[in-house]
Amino acid sequence: MNEALLRSLTPSVLTILVRRGADFAAAEDAVQDALVEAFRVWPADPPGDTKGWLVTVAWRRFLDQARADSARRRREDLVDEEPAPGPTSGVDDTLQLYFLCAHPSLTPSSAVALTLRAVGGLTTRQIAQAYLVPEPTMAQRISRAKRTVSGVRFDQPGDVATVLRVLYLVFNEGYSGDVDLAAEAIRLTRQLAARVDHPEVAGLLALMLLHHARRAGRTAPDGSLVPLAEQDRGRWDTTAIAEGVEILQAALARDRLGEFQAQAAIAALHADAPTAGETDWAQIVEWYDELARLTDSPVVRLNRAVAVGEADGPRAGLAALAALDGALPRHTAVAAYLHERDGDLETAARLYADAARKAPNLAERDHLTRRAARLNAGRRR
Repeated sequence: MNEALLRSLTPSVLTILVRRGADFAAAEDAVQDALVEAFRVWPADPPGDTKGWLVTVAWRRFLDQARADSARRRREDLVDEEPAPGPTSGVDDTLQLYFLCAHPSLTPSSAVALTLRAVGGLTTRQIAQAYLVPEPTMAQRISRAKRTVSGVRFDQPGDVATVLRVLYLVFNEGYSGDVDLAAEAIRLTRQLAARVDHPEVAGLLALMLLHHARRAGRTAPDGSLVPLAEQDRGRWDTTAIAEGVEILQAALARDRLGEFQAQAAIAALHADAPTAGETDWAQIVEWYDELARLTDSPVVRLNRAVAVGEADGPRAGLAALAALDGALPRHTAVAAYLHERDGDLETAARLYADAARKAPNLAERDHLTRRAARLNAGRRR
């Protein structure tokens, strides 16, 4: 069973059902039923036209659900529109589906959450982590979004800003999470950049390329995380870096600064440095100041504290960190790093161990645990 194939086909099948009159929530349920059926049937009897098979089965599931609805007669008229057997179009509808999910009837935050769940393939837990909210809160938000668009005709696509936010979060989860979605997010952002001439679209594409260019250096052969300062820069993709920098420079020249351009500028400064010691941390702090002004994000201020610690010394970084909420994700890990740089190895080891217990994934937990163990071993010598 090719799970990657099923994932790639899901957005197109969902789009076809929506275009044929299914409301979004019912269409999503029908597609999920069709995927379950595919897992059951395909290993023994694989179809010749996989997309056509999924469309047909999903449409029938939708009709079954529709017949049980109070609007039985209206929906039964859709039987005549059942797709005919045979090959189906190979057009990629994924980006269009992102726009459809960003419906004007939803708030931007609800539209993002719904799209990440329905199209991006993220779990409710992963979305909650991205938004820094409890999982039950996010589950309620997604449920409300589904109820809001239930029965709505998707003929008013949402705005570009919401779609950009979704693509950004999908990339972040693909870059650092359990599901590899980064390449797909880059592909869709390239499509969006070809359709929409806006510096923030270009800024997001540049940001993705610059981060993705460093991906090969982020892990050791055993799968463990490698901090940025310790990465082998010879493994970075210089072609992608050059493309990202070129796109960013063109966007910045338009003098319409946005958060994605500011983030890309920070990534470019990291990518441009021949060694970690030659990183222009003072300029990175200035860009974080711009980014904090644009977003007022606590996560941005957390990252700024790290940059201040590099530019002005660890105690300056700890002072900046002290102004932030200690419950922020990775706050404890940042405190541990700054205490280590300040020479307080006992406090750093304790904080690394505490941060490991709070880590959002196994790779990060193992990395923090190893740092705590290394410091404790050094202190015992």
